[in-house]
Amino acid sequence: MNQLDFEGRHAVVTGGATGLGFAIAQRMIASGGSVSLWDRDGSGAHKAAGRLGPRALAVAVDVVDHSSVAAAVEATLGQSGRIDALVNSAGITGPNVKVWDYPLDAWRQVLEVNLTGLFICCREVVPHMRQRNYGRIVNIASVAGKDGNPNASAYSASKAAVIALTKSLGKELADTGVRVNCVTPAAVKTAIFDQMTPEHIQFMLSKIPMGRFGTPDEVAALVGWLCTEDCSFSTGAVFDLSGGRSTY
Repeated sequence: MNQLDFEGRHAVVTGGATGLGFAIAQRMIASGGSVSLWDRDGSGAHKAAGRLGPRALAVAVDVVDHSSVAAAVEATLGQSGRIDALVNSAGITGPNVKVWDYPLDAWRQVLEVNLTGLFICCREVVPHMRQRNYGRIVNIASVAGKDGNPNASAYSASKAAVIALTKSLGKELADTGVRVNCVTPAAVKTAIFDQMTPEHIQFMLSKIPMGRFGTPDEVAALVGWLCTEDCSFSTGAVFDLSGGRSTY
């Protein structure tokens, strides 16, 4: 593992109890930092923090609830005194169906969690970063936000919107010490696969020239660097982890 310098820094990782969020939190701690795991599953977050050790804190939070996020910011600042990095990893896939069959409630839920929840977290954390004139925000988007996966319209639309939001916020903060970027992984083998049909999983694999899925550790390595001071001249940018799938 290459060494990243996150010494003395504190990161918030949404959806940090499992999957990509947990792997990212592990990388932050291995790089010398500390983390707050924000997760709707408070019990799971506390168990995950216990696995990570004394430099991990757990905060129960529902990212789509503004008051819950605001309380989580206050709790995190009270515990750690700072938020140097925000990694927005919480997300859901939604059902794999055609647009004309897509349930309206499911559409709204995917957009609420993947886009509105991310917006709320940025909205509440950015003022703290601006006050200190330092921060790193990394949003987990998806190659689906570039390509538009069939039978995943809500997920694809939400991740395309995350890319656009990243670019907007990055430009708004470009004259400060806060950097905002996103990553667009192709499929990464995590528990989120449990929400997908075997046919959809096989479709995603068929699009990857490397012929394999990514790993959480590979995503965590790039996200970890984007959260360091070394990432100083990239903002509003999109970083691919697609196994050769992305062509732009």
